[in-house]
Amino acid sequence: MLRNYLQIAYRTLTKNKTYSLINIFGLAISLTASILLLLWVWDELSFDKFNEKIDRLYTAAPTFDKDRKQVWGTTPAPLATFAKQQIPAVENAVRISDNGDILMQYNDKKFDEKRTAYADPSLFTIFSFPVIEGSAAKPFTDNRSMVISQTTAKKYFGNEDAVGKVIKVNNKDNFTVTGVFKDMPQNSSVRYDIVMPFSILNEGYTADSYWKGLDADWGNYNYNTFFLIKPGTDAALLGKQLADVHRKNQQEDFIKDLYYVMQPLKNVHLYTPTGEDNGVQVVKIFFVIAIVILLIACINYINLVTARATKRAKEVSVRKVIGAGKKQLFWQFITESLLVFIIAMVLSLVIIYAIMPFYNELSGKNLIFNFYDGRVLVLYACALLVTVLFAGIYPALTLSSFNPAVALKGLIPGLGKNAVFRKMLVVVQFTCSIILIISTVIIGQQLKYIRQKNLGFDKENIITFNGRKFADHYDAIKAELEKVPGITSITAGSNDIMNIQSSTGDAEWDGKTADQANFMINQMDVDRNFLKVMNLQLVSGTGFSGTPADSAHYIINEEAVRQMHMKDPVGKRFKFHDREGTIVGVVKDFHFQNMRLNIQPCILSYQNFWNWWRFYVKTNSNNAPQAIAAIQKAWKQYNPDYELEYQFLDQRFDEMYKNDIHVGELFNCFAGIAIIISCLGLFGLVTYMAETKIKEIGIRKTLGASISNIIVLLSKDFMKLVFISFLIAFPIAWFMMNKWLTNYAYRTELQWWVFAIAGACAFLIAFITVSSKAFRAAQRNPVKALRSE
Repeated sequence: MLRNYLQIAYRTLTKNKTYSLINIFGLAISLTASILLLLWVWDELSFDKFNEKIDRLYTAAPTFDKDRKQVWGTTPAPLATFAKQQIPAVENAVRISDNGDILMQYNDKKFDEKRTAYADPSLFTIFSFPVIEGSAAKPFTDNRSMVISQTTAKKYFGNEDAVGKVIKVNNKDNFTVTGVFKDMPQNSSVRYDIVMPFSILNEGYTADSYWKGLDADWGNYNYNTFFLIKPGTDAALLGKQLADVHRKNQQEDFIKDLYYVMQPLKNVHLYTPTGEDNGVQVVKIFFVIAIVILLIACINYINLVTARATKRAKEVSVRKVIGAGKKQLFWQFITESLLVFIIAMVLSLVIIYAIMPFYNELSGKNLIFNFYDGRVLVLYACALLVTVLFAGIYPALTLSSFNPAVALKGLIPGLGKNAVFRKMLVVVQFTCSIILIISTVIIGQQLKYIRQKNLGFDKENIITFNGRKFADHYDAIKAELEKVPGITSITAGSNDIMNIQSSTGDAEWDGKTADQANFMINQMDVDRNFLKVMNLQLVSGTGFSGTPADSAHYIINEEAVRQMHMKDPVGKRFKFHDREGTIVGVVKDFHFQNMRLNIQPCILSYQNFWNWWRFYVKTNSNNAPQAIAAIQKAWKQYNPDYELEYQFLDQRFDEMYKNDIHVGELFNCFAGIAIIISCLGLFGLVTYMAETKIKEIGIRKTLGASISNIIVLLSKDFMKLVFISFLIAFPIAWFMMNKWLTNYAYRTELQWWVFAIAGACAFLIAFITVSSKAFRAAQRNPVKALRSE
């Protein structure tokens, strides 16, 4: 019997190739889109979940004001040490300091490693990073030992045992490998290839230092600190206890309102420390889109099968007349639905495997699709269940239960009873499509707004890179490179101008009040010509003079002046890091952080002691290759062991917003898919109406109706459905996009014409879909439609 069902199903599909292709293609595309979206969602939600103790892992984030408007992500080093000693709720803690890229040498092989860190030994007992060689409890033997990842061990030593090997670091110290750990997962918030003892950092303190040691240094917030708390601990109370411990050891007005926000590790990737959205909203939206796309495909199948019902009425009637029972017909239609789904599933698998490289590039991830992944199998099982329940059973019951005597005349009573429901489904489809169109346009507008917004400095034709040993020969290199045609000027600073991350509260000025004790200012040391090269505009003052006196001169931005409540600041006393000086200029506000944040106070100072200055080389588009070649030549002379990694500032700018760009591109892609699938549903409903009105159309044409009259007859009801979709979609899209834009301190406005364009696009797409089918229906010969009467 099953073989018979499959044969008939196969013949039916091949006989109606157009409708079969629409059904299979629509379902395959929707399965593909849903799985790709859910792979992205699963990856975002999976961050740090591999940690066995994740429910008890928290990171501490200090805030210095009662409103908790400014929260830092790093803490002082002693916090973990004192917390373990004095707070019973703390079971363990680990401090991590990003060490940046370092030069590693084994025998005659040199490697420039990027993901390196200093960490406490507890890193491998708190986090679930399996140590496959060495001891997880005691990974370091002394301050000249290190543990490395499995991939790093393979790269350095091949198949040889890594433990015991000696590696030279930065051409100075020899480190012994004392352990090898399994590569840290890509979905980990903590991810390094080389880890060295955190205690090394204590070697940077001397008897003459202001802070006498690492565990006495409460003033430098340079370290990520994770706490493993005991079961049942109140995290909010722990944050207060940590602040009390800090104040007990550093009694300053600056920290009188200090509080440590305890953020669960499981929330670090998608939430800010204060619990605000940092990506979770997009995850939720993409999850909904994935489900909607899959449901739309099932809806389309129902509409298309129902639309073909009149064509199959005589076939089914003949089967019933010659003895086919209702049960047999029911299972026949279920078999057809199963066959369609299986073909669509196989096609979707082929498409997914074929486009995964492109999708990873589009999404900015490194996702791996595995058909045998339990989540994928559950998704396919759910899709199959939905298809059978809604897209198989409903048409099967409808087509197997009619009266054959009536159906042989081409009529199927009952098919029109659910017209309202089918129209509602079309409204749902186009509502989703219009929302996606609006979202796509607004996301594109916001990204365009960010790209075109005046940052307050030049980002065009400026090459930037970390100078390394260039800083030791700054004047000579600067003089040499400025002779190169195409290089107009060179400057340097202690930070990335687009992402200044160093801030302090160590500032005093005349008139500072008690309410300003928590005043925080972002700091950057710069060369004397920095403002001129970067085209930063002075509002008042003259800037740096080019004399030794510049070491006591400061330039602040407008926001600093506002928050300091200072009138005519130029010439006023300003003490910074215990260094008395004078404000010599006020620079116009410029964007030195992500535009999700408001511009904060900033101070520029001249101090020639940074070993890792960021270089900025201004060139022009015509001679940029020549400028790069000259930089590379100088680089090989002063930094022969390192690879030059440079970027143009505009490229660096795009990189800052790459996640937003990827989200925008994904929206574009899946909005198009949803629209295509929605049009298939509309096509199915128009087909159904054309089939049920075939005799009416014939009569109207016989009585003189034109093709345009017939098109209007079949189209007007559907255009009403699309208009209703507009009315429903607009407020939903406005609410969603307004909420999304609140993530940006600087954002575009929601304008009416965006909604109008989105509505017009959806209307045009729907009209083309409907009128194309209506036109073909109107061209039919009325004699053929009426000859059965």
